[in-house]
Amino acid sequence: MKEVTGNLCAKGMKVALVVSRFNSFLTEQLVKGAVDAFVRLGGDESDLTVVRVPGAYEIPIVASKLAQKKCVQAIVALGAVVQGATTHASLINETTSRAFSEISLATGVPVLDGVVSAENLEQAVERCGTKQGNKGFSAMQSAIETVNVLEGLSA
Repeated sequence: MKEVTGNLCAKGMKVALVVSRFNSFLTEQLVKGAVDAFVRLGGDESDLTVVRVPGAYEIPIVASKLAQKKCVQAIVALGAVVQGATTHASLINETTSRAFSEISLATGVPVLDGVVSAENLEQAVERCGTKQGNKGFSAMQSAIETVNVLEGLSA
């Protein structure tokens, strides 16, 4: 039986981070987590490209452009959307999540969802580097493993 699994080795890998500037006090923690994961797993920080966009809603269009150019092997989308008094946050979360999947399938370049979706600020802070870990770190781990699985399928 043949089994294809990914490993967590980022050596030689090129990855882009598309980062929302909105809620930057949260998203900068996600960036730190993603960079930490990449370097710890053997990647060279010079192989990371960071692209900043105004908010989470703008991440998909930039991720799509990067994926079409095939200049990176994976894209990690980082943002923080905190639910307010309206349904606006839910709309953003659903739209971006769907877009990331569509971009990945259309281009073959995985777009990993590192956008924190939280009901309140306390939850958001927990997911950006405290009690609940760092979603940037885990999204980068998933990106690295997915790239390695895809390469294993090509072999």
